[in-house]
Amino acid sequence: MSFSFDAGFPTTRLRRLRFHPLVRRLARTVSLSPEKWILPLFVKDGEESVPIASMPGQSQLTLSDLRAKVGRLKELGIGGVILFGIPKTKDAVGSDAMSDEGIIARAVKCAKDAVGDELLIITDVCFCEYTDHGHCGVMKEVSGGRWELDNDATLENLVKQTLVHARAGADMVAPSGMIDGMIGAIRKGFDENGYADLPIMSYAAKYASAFYGPFRDAAESAPRFGDRRSYQMDPAADSGQALREVALDLREGADLIMVKPALPYLDVVAKVKANFPGVPLAAYHVSGEFSMIKAAAAAGWIDEKRIVLESLNSIARAGAEIILTYYAEEAAAWL
Repeated sequence: MSFSFDAGFPTTRLRRLRFHPLVRRLARTVSLSPEKWILPLFVKDGEESVPIASMPGQSQLTLSDLRAKVGRLKELGIGGVILFGIPKTKDAVGSDAMSDEGIIARAVKCAKDAVGDELLIITDVCFCEYTDHGHCGVMKEVSGGRWELDNDATLENLVKQTLVHARAGADMVAPSGMIDGMIGAIRKGFDENGYADLPIMSYAAKYASAFYGPFRDAAESAPRFGDRRSYQMDPAADSGQALREVALDLREGADLIMVKPALPYLDVVAKVKANFPGVPLAAYHVSGEFSMIKAAAAAGWIDEKRIVLESLNSIARAGAEIILTYYAEEAAAWL
């Protein structure tokens, strides 16, 4: 970035670009567009939708309510949804996630049947919602009675999971487990099974963040023991580590890249955009960011609409063309 040296006051008056509302609008370089937004949705295998207490206005949806929801989103011009499945039964390996009759396969079919190609249907690819221990893959016992995630054993299951999504009709998959080698394994599985055109959006730089708390209520995915810091990124790590993660995923075949969370990591968003121009970049405005705004707005401390739109503008200004946000539906209506 280079700067010219302005003549200075009074010749240069930057207020001229702000004084008139139509001039302000003309001079803007960031423009919010709902067609670039993705709304995360939780789909529960059950008979009734269940409100999520820690995420006001959000629910675990039944398939019938999912059908109605995606229809409304299509009318609002929102770009797409990303689906998270919550099965009736969980086990140690997340078998429901690898079943063509599982909740996520049925959710994809339901959504595609409702909106066809008029709304992008993306699937989250992970096992934390499906396992009884809440971790993102196969666990193994190590010395001292401790348990850790078995990275390489998980890769095989990730391929099975994503092929289920592909057969159900997903338009894109988004692996979120931060498992080393996951993009390469999934890409190989797609290419060998007739899905060479199916794009992968990788959660390439996903941090072990405290901002995920409400999500774990929504997805019923809190770990029963330990935590995920051994495979998700350390919030205190140098941003260069995020760039290495992105480079590895692109080399393995990722088509789009994501940084998660969004607002606490706008520096990472900006650096990824600067270092990988031309690669579509997404940022996830996560559950904790959403719920804090909702709580402050409910207390009357902030103007919810202005705070949300300012937050979304900041994410876009940092370089994210695609924004995953629980505010997609509300913000689209505001715009």
